[in-house]
Amino acid sequence: MSTRERALEAAVELLGTQGLRALTHTRVDEAAGMPRGSTSNHFRTRAALLTGVVEWLAQQDLADLGGPPSLPADVAAFVALLAHTVEATTTGSRTRTIARYVLFLEGTHNEDVRRPLLAGRAYFRAFVETSMARLGAPDPAAAATAITAVGEGMIIHRVAVDPDADVLAPLDAVVRAFLPRVRATRGPSGSGPA
Repeated sequence: MSTRERALEAAVELLGTQGLRALTHTRVDEAAGMPRGSTSNHFRTRAALLTGVVEWLAQQDLADLGGPPSLPADVAAFVALLAHTVEATTTGSRTRTIARYVLFLEGTHNEDVRRPLLAGRAYFRAFVETSMARLGAPDPAAAATAITAVGEGMIIHRVAVDPDADVLAPLDAVVRAFLPRVRATRGPSGSGPA
C-alpha cells in the first residue's frame, strides 16, 4: 500500500472512530505509522485531505461492489440486495460508514466535500429508480426517494441506536408499497380465486 493510501485509510479510521476534529495531518501520520509530514506530502491542506478522503471512500465503495450491481430479477432479489447493502455498511464497513456521515455533516457547509458525496449517493439512487421501474413501479422516482430514505434511516439507526435492528421487513414494506398490488385471479367459474 502506498503512503497516500495508508494516509487515506488512517484518515477514514480517524473520522469513523474519533470524528472530524481528529482529522489533522499529524494525527493521520501517527495513525498510519508514518513519519511526520508524510500526509502533507500528498495533501497540502486540510481541505485537500478532506477531498482526498471523500474520493477515496467513493473508490472503496465501488471496489466493494465489484462493479455496478445487476438489475434485480424480482422483488425478493431486490429487497435482499438492499438489505445486504444496509447490513454490510453497518457491520464490516461500519467505521467507513460513520466516516461518511461525519463528512456529510461537514458537507452541509463545505461544497467541496458535499459535491462528491452527493454524486455517490446519486449513483445508488439511480440504480434504485431503474430497479423499481423494471419491477413495474408506476412512479419509480418517488419510490427511489422513499427507499433511499428508509435505507439511510436504517443505516443511521443501526449505527447509532440498535446494531441488530431488522432491515429486511422495513425495506420489503417500502419497496412493495410502491409496486402495483397483484389482484387475485378468479377461477374458471368466476366464483373465487383460482
